[in-house]
Amino acid sequence: MEKNKISIYISRSKENEDLPLPKYATEGSSGMDVVAAEECVLQPGEWKAVGTGLFMEIPSGYECQVRPRSGLALRDGVTVLNAPGTVDSDYRGEVKVILINHGKQPFKISRGDRIAQLVFAKVEKAELHLKEELTATVRGSGGFGSTGK
Repeated sequence: MEKNKISIYISRSKENEDLPLPKYATEGSSGMDVVAAEECVLQPGEWKAVGTGLFMEIPSGYECQVRPRSGLALRDGVTVLNAPGTVDSDYRGEVKVILINHGKQPFKISRGDRIAQLVFAKVEKAELHLKEELTATVRGSGGFGSTGK
């Protein structure tokens, strides 16, 4: 196995054997394009979980992030609603992509259309410790927009 590569085991349902497996579009791509295994139409403002027909075995300590495709977002206003979506290492069900149409026109998804990107990332587990008072910072409790434009 090459440096910076992990092994992901993948399977697909029998009725989707004709669909391409996720793949990187270019050598420098961070995400693998994944395609829809079903057809549907998203009306403006509507969202749906679109099946991919894929099932994955992700190594412990990793996740699969489901991210939007920039072309769909720019051209059609279609994006991943819970971006990035997460596929956990212990999940074995079908990978689905929650898409939303923020555009003004209905958006047709055909079987085999590229609908999202899959990015595999290492996950660090946190150990939480209750503390009476947290360390002070210059920002403090300043929230959204508190650091300026």
